[in-house]
Amino acid sequence: MASITGGELLAKCLLNEGVTRVFGIPGGQMTTFIDAIVRVGQPEGLQFVMTRHEAAAANMADAWVRTTGDLAVCTGTIGPGASNMIGGMETAMADNVPLLAITPQIHSDRSYPFQGSQQQLDQMTLFSAVTKWNALVNRWDRIPDLVARALREAYSGKPGPVHLDIPVDVLFETHEEDEIRIAPPERTRNTGRIHGDPGLVARAAGMLAEAERPMIHAGGGVLWSEASGELKELAEYMYCPVTPTVGARGVMSEADPLCMVPAGGGAIAAGAGADVVLVIGCTFAELDFWGAPPFWGTPDVQKVIHVDIDPSSIALNREVDLAVVGDAKAVLGQLLEALSGITGKVDSREFTANCQAVEQQAADGVAAMSATDAVPIHPLRLVKEVREFFGEDAIMTVDGGNIGLWCAMGTRVYRPRSFLWAGGSGHLGAGLPLALGAKMAAPERPNYIMHGDGAFLFSVSELETAARLELPIIDIVANDNAFGMIKGAQDAAFEKRYCGVDFTAIRLDKIAEAMGCLGIRVTEPGKIKPALEQAVSSGRPAVLDVAIDCAANLNPPTLGLIASVWLKGCEGIAPIG
Repeated sequence: MASITGGELLAKCLLNEGVTRVFGIPGGQMTTFIDAIVRVGQPEGLQFVMTRHEAAAANMADAWVRTTGDLAVCTGTIGPGASNMIGGMETAMADNVPLLAITPQIHSDRSYPFQGSQQQLDQMTLFSAVTKWNALVNRWDRIPDLVARALREAYSGKPGPVHLDIPVDVLFETHEEDEIRIAPPERTRNTGRIHGDPGLVARAAGMLAEAERPMIHAGGGVLWSEASGELKELAEYMYCPVTPTVGARGVMSEADPLCMVPAGGGAIAAGAGADVVLVIGCTFAELDFWGAPPFWGTPDVQKVIHVDIDPSSIALNREVDLAVVGDAKAVLGQLLEALSGITGKVDSREFTANCQAVEQQAADGVAAMSATDAVPIHPLRLVKEVREFFGEDAIMTVDGGNIGLWCAMGTRVYRPRSFLWAGGSGHLGAGLPLALGAKMAAPERPNYIMHGDGAFLFSVSELETAARLELPIIDIVANDNAFGMIKGAQDAAFEKRYCGVDFTAIRLDKIAEAMGCLGIRVTEPGKIKPALEQAVSSGRPAVLDVAIDCAANLNPPTLGLIASVWLKGCEGIAPIG
């Protein structure tokens, strides 16, 4: 057997785990690893994808995982490169995305504790805040078992990102390949599903069977478990409303009459009026209004069955009547089987019909508001045009600010793994790299981004990545020359005293052209669709710089609703909206 470096051993371990993409920016300490990807990895399908910023590398790896379900890796060099990744890792951590971050480290004889090397940084402490688990790989022969351990941690229970910190001398160290064994993944971690306790599942089925107004609140755990089919089957069996969390959009088609748009009129009616709520794969978090009245029933009236693979997530923020620990797909299957033994399929339900009526009324209001031909362009008209143009097959990315609220009102998601948003962290600037990662993962599907100019400019350098990799994403910028959401808050709460929110006017289409992409400036609503057609037919990455109505954008109808949750406990602050 040949001698191999630690960098080559690391590449072989990633190949063993089925990894095909490593996103990042190379550095001197990583040369053995990068060279091994080219020399050993590429013939086996492993590719290194250079980005223009390490946070974007983490975002692209994140999107690859969300879109395909397969593991991806992000990397950056020592110190500044590693610290640059933190924004992207926070996004993955907040949304429970199981990706692997790899950072090189100063020589092991000069680190932990450090002795004054340039670029030294306690990366173990830094990454511990934005990962589910991390470890220092301090020996060549520990690379295989710590890669396996990292992925066991990433996929066990509630998924999440993990991190390995590897000193440069370990990456350059050389030994004979036959000194080490790389075990196949099925021999290093559980690949089965955790089923719920049968007795508790039976009790839950009984509660649902007896309910007059049941509903299901489904979160990201249902998406990660690939349980959309079981969710739809159970909802149809009970004929009850389903309210996805904002981060779980696409878990059930929003064209399905049983699916209520997250935080929309039908969803709020369902949450407030249900007598039994099945919560599965999520917590009652901020954008779920903490599970509190008036958006939800009071605990003495409304019963809650909470199912999650992570016991610590159950009853977080809201007390429950029954807790079931288990995988979403497994437990949904168990519930359906148990329920079918108690009661027959329900074909209609007055409560569900009432929620559907409220949902339709809200949709009619959105349609009326978006029908304007006004110039400057109303943001909801922009959302309407984009939604109608791309249809049901597209992957949509939303990035921050008020345009995200307009999109929540005016868009629909029809398939799992079709909606990308840094919802858990609210991280601005993730949109472009998320869309690029998704386009690499699913090149056959239409792919577009909706964000404001503030978010766009955070990661504008990745337009060069899009052009270099020939990734024809359509980047739609609602340009109001401001941090619109914050300006809207200042407008409403502080008598129009604005500070730190206004930009100079920038021709974003010209920036796109300078970076090798197509740039189109749009100033009239009737020209949105022709611009989209031109962008798609070009086969190139494209930026639509859309001049929107700044005044209309200040206060989306849902901003006051969201602000009421954000400002909970801050009653002395004037309400927004």
